[in-house]
Amino acid sequence: MYKQKRKNPLNEMRWLRFKLNRRGYWSAWIFCLLFVLSLFAELIANDKPLFISYSDQWYFPVIYQYSETQFGGEFDTEADYTDPFVVDLINEEGYIVWPIIRFSYDTINFDLTTAVPSAPDRTNLLGTDDKGRDVLARVIYGFRISVLFGFILTVISSIIGVFVGATQGYYGGKIDLFGQRFIEVWSGMPTLFLLIILSSFVEPNFWWLLGIMVAFSWMSLVGIVRAEFLRCRNFDYVRAAHAMGVNDRRIMLRHMLPNAMVASLTMMPFILSGSVTTLTSLDFLGFGLPTGSPSLGELLAQGKANLQAPWLGLSAFFVLSIMLTLLVFIGEAVRDAFDPHLQRV
Repeated sequence: MYKQKRKNPLNEMRWLRFKLNRRGYWSAWIFCLLFVLSLFAELIANDKPLFISYSDQWYFPVIYQYSETQFGGEFDTEADYTDPFVVDLINEEGYIVWPIIRFSYDTINFDLTTAVPSAPDRTNLLGTDDKGRDVLARVIYGFRISVLFGFILTVISSIIGVFVGATQGYYGGKIDLFGQRFIEVWSGMPTLFLLIILSSFVEPNFWWLLGIMVAFSWMSLVGIVRAEFLRCRNFDYVRAAHAMGVNDRRIMLRHMLPNAMVASLTMMPFILSGSVTTLTSLDFLGFGLPTGSPSLGELLAQGKANLQAPWLGLSAFFVLSIMLTLLVFIGEAVRDAFDPHLQRV
């Protein structure tokens, strides 16, 4: 007969502790909702229709490219759905379903009647930037890039940090000694100056920035994991595993790593918020994502350069404030959930 898998009472208690922190619990739900919505940014903010019905045929411009001639136009190039001529052609024999926001992050609104950056109105709910692009669309796409960058950087740097810390703590001796000296030297490298120098040789992009930041951010968990492995390697159950002939890899993964991961998991939300702040800072200084990319840091820089348009700086400020506040609240709830001294359930 099928046996029902037994639940881990320790994990159940941690989950209950996390839920008891109402601020962190609801922050996690709100952050997840915002992040999931941002993953579908192309369906929310886009200058291409979601769906077109033309001559009893269905078209999905968000996914596929269609030429203007397919809608009765004259050119074989991709149809420009912001052109009133193309829209009229489609409406003559069908209809168009548009996204909620009819601008992508790089769409320029050529129908503005005022100088850019223009103030918020019914068309551009958060106004436009100094190039006539919709601020709300850029905020949505910028939020997604910031969170994805932070997630990837946090995961990769945490894996490297845990591996290095576990190796140093488990083996000790010269490995630990030389490892600590290397970390002391490497952590003292001027990251910003290196980015400025490298930017003069290579145009920065998402993956280039990620690689550089991983090279200097993996040390955040080394100290915690190293200390936990140094503490655990002399425990009786580890000595017993050695006596039974269990190999080092199995001892590290099965017997010691779970103890170190408790402290590591409590740090990850704070590492994530730090990663988002780092990308925003680099974009603000002009050493981040390529020009034109949807970036909260670039929007802050525009707000600084256009003090007469406060909606630019305020939009980026409130998005960053809400994002980082939610991450801090989630981190506090995770810390309470894994705190062995907290007995309230």
